[in-house]
Amino acid sequence: MIKNFILLFILIFVSSCSTNNAVVRTSKPDPRKSGTPVAQATRKPIYKPTGQKQSDTEPQKPKISVSNQDNSAVVLEATTRVKVTTQMVLAYIEQYKEIAKDNMVKTGIPSSITLGQAILESGAGTGPLSIQANNHFGIKCHKEWTGPSISYTDDAENECFRKYDDPSDSFRDHSYFLTSRPRYSTLFQLDKDDYAAWANGLKLAGYATDPKYPDKLIALIERYQLAKYDAEVLGKEYTPIVKSQPITYENNNEMYTVVKGDTLYSISKKFNISIEELKKKNNLTDNTLSLGQSLLVK
Repeated sequence: MIKNFILLFILIFVSSCSTNNAVVRTSKPDPRKSGTPVAQATRKPIYKPTGQKQSDTEPQKPKISVSNQDNSAVVLEATTRVKVTTQMVLAYIEQYKEIAKDNMVKTGIPSSITLGQAILESGAGTGPLSIQANNHFGIKCHKEWTGPSISYTDDAENECFRKYDDPSDSFRDHSYFLTSRPRYSTLFQLDKDDYAAWANGLKLAGYATDPKYPDKLIALIERYQLAKYDAEVLGKEYTPIVKSQPITYENNNEMYTVVKGDTLYSISKKFNISIEELKKKNNLTDNTLSLGQSLLVK
């Protein structure tokens, strides 16, 4: 009986071992434990030239440095409004007077006119075109110009202006500009020492759009006695002429030309008019006056 029980147990055990197979469980690999590298977003480095700051690659606006070595600061209308001192203007004249005299000998254009225009249009060499392009007369490219140029916003956006290697080239080109264009031919029939006639003749020929251009030019010539260089070229004696009295025009309104030392207060006292009325008559928004500026005082 016991043998039969043991034999039955053995048979059952062997049968179960032969019929049951081992089960192998599989699973998908955990991507977080995978050895495959995971792509990550990276930022490209910004290229900076060696030894150069990032801001250096941006276009720089011209900086106009104005010294204040005396109290006679004036505002000049170049391609922008710039403030200069008497000392700065005198230094500019000293630097370019010989070039203006030489051009007068060669072309007949008065030195006083050349220097006066250069001071007015370049801001005595401090204007943006003078600094960036050595262009002291604001001469635009025009069709015949094949030399270097610079874009500058003046009457219109990004206009083409001539660029020179040296300021003296600008002076010579200005003389050529006047002598080569027929509309200025009548100027050369005028006396070479009559700067007032030349100043008004330039306006009549269409040189400037500013109706007060001749007044400003004449005021500069007289303020800095530029006509003495005309006299030197012509071998004549020079007599300074300074006009500071009101100029009467056809409409019987009196105009006053601003001279060194003038302020709105001093002018208002001179013509018995309030400062506010003076500003209103001349459409002034502040107390700034320009040397050679014409003011309506009556």
